[in-house]
Amino acid sequence: MTPAKTAAGRPALRGRIDKRQAILDAAFAVFARRGYAQACVAEIAEEAGVAKPTVYNHLSDKENLFRHAMADAADRVMAENLAVVERLRDPGDDLRAALEDIGNRLLKTCCGQRASALRALTYAQLAAFPDLAEVVQGRTSGRLGDALADRFAQLALAGRLRTEHPARAAEQFLALLTGPMEARSRLGTRKVGAAETREVARAAVETFVRAYGVEGQGPTPAGL
Repeated sequence: MTPAKTAAGRPALRGRIDKRQAILDAAFAVFARRGYAQACVAEIAEEAGVAKPTVYNHLSDKENLFRHAMADAADRVMAENLAVVERLRDPGDDLRAALEDIGNRLLKTCCGQRASALRALTYAQLAAFPDLAEVVQGRTSGRLGDALADRFAQLALAGRLRTEHPARAAEQFLALLTGPMEARSRLGTRKVGAAETREVARAAVETFVRAYGVEGQGPTPAGL
């Protein structure tokens, strides 16, 4: 009897998880579109395709819904970034080219709709939710830095990067990417084209390789 009950319970559990995810997706979309103050639970419920009481059953109130929607969006951005960084497990013979590709992909994620909305909402709600920046940063740039540091440490052990401080190298690599992009995008208010994004990635990698590169890790531009 027990296995039958377990098997019978799985669809209900799966449905509950899917419904919660639909609510979180809808909530983030509505918060991004309306802002926290103007967003209402009724609109979120309609967008999620559920009854308004269902939203409260899953996430109790608007504030809790906002916090969970932001955390979920941050986790999704992070999952995209981690998938990009995984390429450094096997970068191939041309490490410079691999770093440029990774830098370009990270910038695309950073400038994507979800990440841009996440930043805008975080900045807009800092006064009302002073812990929000720490939560979002911990789930995005903090974890990304750790993942990059791990890959850079492995590359250093293999003699392909020159650093005794992989965490510092990761921090600086990300700063070389995001600093110029924040300036060019005017803090996310201007769309940066694909060619300009690649240019930022190339410049970031060129500077990074000057500091941490090892000879023989790919073509060297004139002047290096």
